[in-house]
Amino acid sequence: MKTFALATALLGLAAAPALAATATAQLSGTDGSDIGSVTVTDTPSGMAHVTAKLQGLPEGAHGIHIHETGDCSASDFTSAGGHLAGDAEHGVMAENGPHPGDLPNAHVAPDGALEVEAFLPDLDVAEMLLDEDGSAFIVHSGPDDYESQPSGDAGSRLACGVFEAQ
Repeated sequence: MKTFALATALLGLAAAPALAATATAQLSGTDGSDIGSVTVTDTPSGMAHVTAKLQGLPEGAHGIHIHETGDCSASDFTSAGGHLAGDAEHGVMAENGPHPGDLPNAHVAPDGALEVEAFLPDLDVAEMLLDEDGSAFIVHSGPDDYESQPSGDAGSRLACGVFEAQ
């Protein structure tokens, strides 16, 4: 009877769902100001759930992307590298697109606030955001055109944050 109980308990543990990986980035502007945070969580469906709550940004449309390197040390945030691309082209208008880290344009209100909630079907938090060189979240100065290679012609980088495991 003890063997059966132990086997049942072990099987129950093995069948329990794995905890979803979550990463959060605290963003700063080029002037060092606190811009807010972005969180990405794996979901049981296999899609990553992205939420962002940012402030202090210029009004209008802005390209937002996950970049390939977790490094915001350069004054213009170019240290974050290019977009997290995988084997895809940039943008939803590209035949082999979009990148795993491509998000829809974000629209900043007149008060500088931005809230985003989106799903990314080809992004794995543990394997892609929290890999050896990490990843960063970037807010660009202009809107993404969803097709120009390699980055959507979204302009300079206004804010950056490195993802860390939560």
